[in-house]
Amino acid sequence: MLSETARDGQRPATFRDVFASGEFRAIYAASTLSWIGDFVARAAITALVYQITHSVAASAAAFAISYAPWLLGGSVLVSLAERYPYRTVMVCCDVARMAIMAAVALPELPLPSVLALLLCSALFSPPFDAARSATLPAVLHGDRYVVGLAVHTATAQPAQVAGYFAGASLAAVNPRLALLINAGTFAASALLVRFGVRLREAALDHDRRSHLLRETVDGFRLVFQTPTLRALVLLVFCGSLFAVVPEGLGAAWAAERATDDARGWAQGMIMAAVPLGSILGALSITRLVPPATRHGLLRPLAIATPLALVPAALDPPVAIVALLAGACGFAMGALVPIANGQFVQALPNEYRARAFGVVQGGLQLLQGGAVLATGALAAQLPLPRVVGAWSLGGVCLMVYLSLTWPAATVFSDAARDAPADAVRPGRPTVTGTPRRPTPRPLPGTMEQ
Repeated sequence: MLSETARDGQRPATFRDVFASGEFRAIYAASTLSWIGDFVARAAITALVYQITHSVAASAAAFAISYAPWLLGGSVLVSLAERYPYRTVMVCCDVARMAIMAAVALPELPLPSVLALLLCSALFSPPFDAARSATLPAVLHGDRYVVGLAVHTATAQPAQVAGYFAGASLAAVNPRLALLINAGTFAASALLVRFGVRLREAALDHDRRSHLLRETVDGFRLVFQTPTLRALVLLVFCGSLFAVVPEGLGAAWAAERATDDARGWAQGMIMAAVPLGSILGALSITRLVPPATRHGLLRPLAIATPLALVPAALDPPVAIVALLAGACGFAMGALVPIANGQFVQALPNEYRARAFGVVQGGLQLLQGGAVLATGALAAQLPLPRVVGAWSLGGVCLMVYLSLTWPAATVFSDAARDAPADAVRPGRPTVTGTPRRPTPRPLPGTMEQ
């Protein structure tokens, strides 16, 4: 049972409060299994494709396919999640991915068929992720949602490391066995969601549906025309432009600063620093900072994200680079749960999946663009100076966003006017225009 102090916002919710929800336990277990299975498969697929082709380019292409859906209309696929119950969307996506990965594991499958099946499997990720993200606020209320989100963030990174290690180990013996294991994790995830999560009505009622493209555009319009949502999304988008740089340039950075025998260790230390800092930041901010004071930390954390990397311009040793990257990851990891909690407060229920899809798609594209841009600059200029200058520009950008930040009353008004989960989702106003009902408590969002 949620403690009264947590309800009153005088202290953060605890992990016990979060895991007291059986629905959250089911979603958390399903997500963890899927993450591990996905990363096991990614490591195995690159090895399998390399075994077939002996081509590094083909192996890299197989890995990159997982990001392709966001370039091929992932936001449109996310709109489908609004049309059906979220539990149904998650189960169907898991079952489809299970069948596809089992097919990929078939022996003697031609490479074009392998790549085509991998792309088909990846296309089910955007609607699944959006449906899961939209379900969490309905499962965890108040500050429990923010803490639950931090738990998810803190689990995803270790799952990635464990999955890569397990996948690489299995790939050395039998890559197809790793793919079958991934299919098994999707099956387990589908069962956990089906029997552990309550069936809720579709967020977008049949009478309010129009065209998928129009509904997708409505999601973008809502996010970028609502002052509170736009401010929060821009803050996270801009932070991602800098937090991803140490990971993307870690190999080159290590090659320049470390000896040959220590290069692998240096690369791992730089690349692992950001996710490790992110874990510590997410857990610290949600467990040690009272909910009532977190919103005031958004802008300082946003500025701290690029600011932490500015000293990289001085070309410090690898250990200092890792510390700077860890500090950047800490600030970003602390920022995301707070911003997400505020985002959910101002988000109409029937737009949740689409709005989360907008954010996920934007993050994928911006992170890839940031790595490509800094990599291209580093090919012409010293890498430390590129990172330092890039981050200094980020500080200026974050200061500008902070100076144009909406007033606190704008956030409170948006949270008050956003529709509650209890409102029947089949009665929204005209598509693309979020309705403004009579103020009421928000059982599915973070409480003020």
